Amino acid sequence: MKQERTASAISENNSHLTGRGACCDDDEYPLDPQQLTPEASSALESAVSTMLESVGEDPEREGLLKTPERVARSLAFLTRGYRQDPEEMLRKAVFTESYDEMVLVRDIDIFSMCEHHMLPFFGKAHVAYIPDGKIVGLSKLARVVEVFARRLQVQERLTQQIRDAIQDVLNPKGVGVVIEARHMCMVMRGVEKLNSVTTTSAMSGQFITSESTRSEFLRLIRQ
Repeated sequence: MKQERTASAISENNSHLTGRGACCDDDEYPLDPQQLTPEASSALESAVSTMLESVGEDPEREGLLKTPERVARSLAFLTRGYRQDPEEMLRKAVFTESYDEMVLVRDIDIFSMCEHHMLPFFGKAHVAYIPDGKIVGLSKLARVVEVFARRLQVQERLTQQIRDAIQDVLNPKGVGVVIEARHMCMVMRGVEKLNSVTTTSAMSGQFITSESTRSEFLRLIRQ
């Protein structure tokens, strides 16, 4: 019987949330380590001011005075994956181990933005691999998902990028990735289908060649 390991992607430090109520209480939130350059932040702030004017708002209105700055800081956080190297992150926690059964980390929370409308999509990622002499720290599987998700994305490419990074670094006997997500571009606009869920998969090695391995993976993520 092959073993299963489960975990969730959890933020490194949620302590700043304690006691915070209003949505704008992040004004003093420290900049992300992968922050934008001052020049990029300034350009974003200018662009947001233009957007506010274009939709008929007054950027000088009290409630909007700090909105360009807030949006720039928010985008720096939401796109920090561009300034991180997922493969290097994986390499920092690779260990020699004879274990050769399936390792599965399921229900990894993902939050990303659709590159077509820059609206959020969010859901769960399930990531599995079959080691071939090398294993990786379990948290790193969640982190590689996070790095790729924190970029402008389409779900199909996101799924493949996660698979390819794990395959390239570990060279395992196979990798399986399934993502299930809700897209706000389908909920808030367009077809406005509130309950639609998009599922994508990307696999390699034994997850393709072995029907029993693929079936076990799909069964485990449904438990």
